[in-house]
Amino acid sequence: MNAPASRNAALVQALDLGGDGPRVAVKDCIDITGTVTGCGSAAFAGAVPATEHAEIVGALLDAGCKIVGKANMHELAFGMTGVNGFTGTPVNPIWPDRIPGGSSSGSAVAVAAGLCDFAVGTDTGGSIRQPATCCGVFGIKPTFGRVSRKGLTPRHSSLDCPGILARDMEMLTRGMAAIDPSFQAETLIHAPKLGRIKSEGVAPEVGDPLVYALMDAYPDMPYELLPSFEAAFDAGMVVMSHEMAQEFGPMLDRGAPFGPDIAARLAKAQTVSAAQLAEAEEIRTRFTAEVDALLSRYDALVTPSLPMVPPTLDAAKDPQNVLSLTRYQRPFNLSGHPALTLPARNNAGLPIGLQIVGRKGEDAKLCAIARWITSCIPLFQSKDRTQ
Repeated sequence: MNAPASRNAALVQALDLGGDGPRVAVKDCIDITGTVTGCGSAAFAGAVPATEHAEIVGALLDAGCKIVGKANMHELAFGMTGVNGFTGTPVNPIWPDRIPGGSSSGSAVAVAAGLCDFAVGTDTGGSIRQPATCCGVFGIKPTFGRVSRKGLTPRHSSLDCPGILARDMEMLTRGMAAIDPSFQAETLIHAPKLGRIKSEGVAPEVGDPLVYALMDAYPDMPYELLPSFEAAFDAGMVVMSHEMAQEFGPMLDRGAPFGPDIAARLAKAQTVSAAQLAEAEEIRTRFTAEVDALLSRYDALVTPSLPMVPPTLDAAKDPQNVLSLTRYQRPFNLSGHPALTLPARNNAGLPIGLQIVGRKGEDAKLCAIARWITSCIPLFQSKDRTQ
């Protein structure tokens, strides 16, 4: 088993690379010259070190950032809990009995624990937004294709986006500008027009605080329907499974030492049929059009980040307790829209969050909307996120 580079297992390797700007942790599925891209897996432990930086790492260094380490992750970025028997499970700093979330578990924990100013994660079906919510920090999945994936594992994905996790919106915005030089921060001059997506299956301990907070600021905010929302969640899983099987299935067939949960998921992923994939792509087209149509009338759409509070590590041993964690996040990987999650706490002090979704390419406006919400709705205003 690898020895983690930090006591809370947030980092698998400590580094000191770059300038004197913000301290950054980079998820260990992103190439950094001279280091093994371990992907949280024993299957890559003996891999040849990367010979060049991923383009996103080059952008960070060009922006003067200091890379302080490679962040731990759920193996192969193919899981939602962050539990990892090989590299260790990152410890959720504020709620240590609960999952850190996945797959960008180490990135979220490193930010929440103050080991870095912001972290880079990747998001294929909620893998930035979900651990950000679990650990009480902010996380953004940019518009698909906006930020280069060159030098990332998996090498090919129609869903995966590198993005940023941070403790506040100022640092999240700085992180976006560092990884994407075309990103120009914006400021709102009036309140944004928001539409609430009608969400089924939200636990009252999550939904009630969010609804009451939004009603105070937006008493007349309408509910809207995305007819293909549930289908898009399932379709996103089909597409992701197919693409992961294409990337890692041959390694599984050769007996690569994947963890039991990953081996089982990859074996199941290899059964995705051409007909299932074609149906998923039809749903992608339909759902994307539905989201675009709503966003022609609103500046952004809002949903809960998670349908329930993050489960405890013990409860997460039962897959039934984690299957729905990304039900409001994964659909927007399928459609490619930028999505950002704002952390909050419910009346019991447990982590909850609000997801906001913007128009494609309008990532800076989405960040501006998030800053507006955090400035005027008490539930989302900055608190000490270390206790």
